[in-house]
Amino acid sequence: MNLSVVIITKNEEANIERCLSSLVGIADEIIVVDSFSIDNTKSICLSYNCSFFEREFIDYSSAKNFGNDQATGNWILSIDADEALSEKLKASLLRIKSSPEEVTYLFNRLTNYCGSWIRHCGWYPDAKTRLWKKGTAKWEGIIHEKLVSKAPVKYIKGDILHYSYPSISFHLSKINHFTDFMAKEMFEKGKKGSLTKLILSPPFKFIKKYIFQLGFLDGYAGFIVSIMSAYYVFVKYAKLRSLIKDTII
Repeated sequence: MNLSVVIITKNEEANIERCLSSLVGIADEIIVVDSFSIDNTKSICLSYNCSFFEREFIDYSSAKNFGNDQATGNWILSIDADEALSEKLKASLLRIKSSPEEVTYLFNRLTNYCGSWIRHCGWYPDAKTRLWKKGTAKWEGIIHEKLVSKAPVKYIKGDILHYSYPSISFHLSKINHFTDFMAKEMFEKGKKGSLTKLILSPPFKFIKKYIFQLGFLDGYAGFIVSIMSAYYVFVKYAKLRSLIKDTII
């Protein structure tokens, strides 16, 4: 296995070095597709001898697929800038590199929320297909993109460590960013943002996360995650209704 790692970035100086350092000894090549960062992302990536490409951001799938096309290795590992490989996952990947199978590999992701690891709320195990033989899979979808593979899937041990939420303020900014994409995608698919959904979906989401998915076992962090999940749903439907109203006018 000659392994190319593909990462997309924009202003990731707070995260990218942790990500890149976890790839040492694993990656044979690192491809970074950057959306014109204005911080130190580029210089940090170049210090790790990454192949650095600057490209206007269209959507997540097209950015990642562009990176895949630049890969020279016969296998591709996709990882986000705010993620890192756990020691157990690195050990699994090293074993696989010596004798890979004709499969797409699946492993779990564990998210850190404001310093706490979230093991409930439906956030773990957050299984991701991220390792595949080049030419057998591609990304699809505008947001919450999904890897569509031609090969069977095999689970391996170890976690991707996800440092996506350093603060509540940052989480709120991500909700605003992602709900823009989600509302647009729903609108283009003809979804109806009914008032009933706007009113009832958020509390149902909270109950699902906090009670049925055992978010209360994650303590205060689990409560905040559940509240934020409900807020995400509310904003998504509010923005959808706004798009529909603007079209009617």
